[in-house]
Amino acid sequence: MTPENMKKVVDLCNQVSNITYENLTKIIRLEQTGSATGARKLDDSDQNDIDSWMGGGTCFSMTWHLYQTLTDMGFKPRLVMGHKRKERNIHCALILPDPDDSFVTPGQPFSANVSPASMSSQPCAGTGAVLSSNSFLLDPGYLIFDPLQMPLPQPFGTGEAFFPLSPNCVRLVRPTLESMELWTGGAGAPMKLRFEYPVEGVSVEEFKHHWNESFYREMMTYPVLNRLDRERGVQYYYQKGNLVTRDANGSRMEKIEDSVRVETLSRIFDLKPELIERALRILNK
Repeated sequence: MTPENMKKVVDLCNQVSNITYENLTKIIRLEQTGSATGARKLDDSDQNDIDSWMGGGTCFSMTWHLYQTLTDMGFKPRLVMGHKRKERNIHCALILPDPDDSFVTPGQPFSANVSPASMSSQPCAGTGAVLSSNSFLLDPGYLIFDPLQMPLPQPFGTGEAFFPLSPNCVRLVRPTLESMELWTGGAGAPMKLRFEYPVEGVSVEEFKHHWNESFYREMMTYPVLNRLDRERGVQYYYQKGNLVTRDANGSRMEKIEDSVRVETLSRIFDLKPELIERALRILNK
């Protein structure tokens, strides 16, 4: 990718990194509209001005915002769904092919360049797939705000790539042409498989279908908040009354008492107290 294009992508990722992962606005809009489709259509991800968002968003909001913005910038991002063991389509991310890159096909020497235009009608993955030798994973919903260069599977490449991010290291594993795995770990902890992505991607219509389904998952029955302080290398994660703080020294968990919950969550996750209170009232009905 040219330095100019990479700067555009990095600047956008840096902007999105200021957003808090949270399901509170999702809970509020579902109660407000009574339907997943109605709630999704009210989502702030259609706005380019992140500072005017009601709160933050989940992986669907962040990924959709990136997808629209990158498309407007002339890139061709691909929406991909993440599977976790038996749970299908519970996460999402983007694959960003390098617009300035060469392409190879299975069975073809990696050094042989093929015109992207001549490959435009072929599928993204599977038999006869076109492999970009320089594609990037963008996964804002998992608080990965750095474009991660995807490895090519063997024998076309190394099959995996390691990224020493802070506080969580990341490993991308490419076992086949069709799939990629996301592994993370930190502070000496063993790496864990988080998601598997079919790299071919999904259509916008299918993406929105899975987004609608996400409104009725179990995680919508309690607050889930996640924020990364990139400057300090600290991650804050809140779920079911417990706050986990993760940094280079490891993880610490503390119980947040109800009496200080709104104030504490507002301060740590940069959310308005009234937004938190409104979502909690809905959940307590």
